[in-house]
Amino acid sequence: MKESITRHTGLSVDFGGGVKTDEDVQRILDAGAHWVTVGSIAVKDENRLLSWFEQYGAEKFFLGADVKQEKIAVGGWLETTSIDLLPFLSKYQAHGVQYLFCTDVSKDGRMEGPSIALYRKIIQNLPGVQLVASGGVSSMADVHALQDLGCKGVILGKAIYEGRVRLEELV
Repeated sequence: MKESITRHTGLSVDFGGGVKTDEDVQRILDAGAHWVTVGSIAVKDENRLLSWFEQYGAEKFFLGADVKQEKIAVGGWLETTSIDLLPFLSKYQAHGVQYLFCTDVSKDGRMEGPSIALYRKIIQNLPGVQLVASGGVSSMADVHALQDLGCKGVILGKAIYEGRVRLEELV
């Protein structure tokens, strides 16, 4: 299915979830994905991730950071680490990562608005990063606020499912 999307549309696709091996990365890129989305591996196996950066280029990776009280969360948000968000992101930006998304897990699915202060802090401390915000977005006002802040994208889920944001409004 993913090959059909990348080969038969003009969409730039990112693909991730459970990316753990060299073969996973190669298969994703061979399928035509523009980016390989990585998250937990950046916490659990930094050396492997850096080797992928060397082999494929850091620009081919979309770093996902799930956070809870500015600490990195892994394992489907079940485990909150002691790793501080900004130094973690800064480290990978220094290795060439340009694209990242950040999900404030305390906000995700709650429809209470995004973590504007958190995203502002990331943008201010990591100039040039292409940040996609995730978690808590409940309206087009939230989308516009994140855009005004400098976010390059927004991940929407529940707001669309509940009809609070319509696809027509996003065009």
